[in-house]
Amino acid sequence: MTEDHRDSHRRRSRPGTARLAKILAGALAAGAGFGAATSLTNAVSDHYADLESRAATTGGMSALEIVSVLVDSGWAWAGFAVLVGWLVARADDGRSGMTVPAAAGALALLAATAAYSFVDTVRGGGPLSSWYESEPLVWWVTSVLFGAPLGVVGACARRPGAAGLLARLTVPVGAAVQMVVLPPGRNERIEAMGQAIVWTAAAAAAGFVVVRFLGARRHRPATVGVESP
Repeated sequence: MTEDHRDSHRRRSRPGTARLAKILAGALAAGAGFGAATSLTNAVSDHYADLESRAATTGGMSALEIVSVLVDSGWAWAGFAVLVGWLVARADDGRSGMTVPAAAGALALLAATAAYSFVDTVRGGGPLSSWYESEPLVWWVTSVLFGAPLGVVGACARRPGAAGLLARLTVPVGAAVQMVVLPPGRNERIEAMGQAIVWTAAAAAAGFVVVRFLGARRHRPATVGVESP
């Protein structure tokens, strides 16, 4: 390969590298924002929650506490990784396959865990030198183990066909299942409200996805028939 060819190859690869770095930096920033916002929401909710009286502890509820419970649920974090994968695949236009969405999903959840841990340490008055210890090791490992495949799910959600349908149903189905198996909340009233909200939203989202999928399948043969000679 001549020197001119090498220079030409370098010039062509620079925009791709810069674009990749920009996408992954965006995933890190989004993850940090999500984790910090979740920790701050929990802090404000805990500050205004009435934990003194027995009645408030066993049956108390507030709108802010419901928001805190929902945002800090496992399905919400999983859904965030799926959203990042979808946005990355859209920005990348599928040119990097599934590698970039997978990396972005893992990085986003790692950044979210780091920001959550750091904000928790700051508001708890702990030493900043050990901010990463405020969250168990399992959450750091889980961020990578689940963040990567969830990012791929987000990328697959852009695809037509059955694979895309299943990917688009992952978050609403997962949210509904969590509300059955492990509903979050410090009392039954909060659990019941969270279940009602999530089940309603999940049913609406799943119904929209399925109806849109079936509508696209009905229109596709008609379009082909019009275009055929």
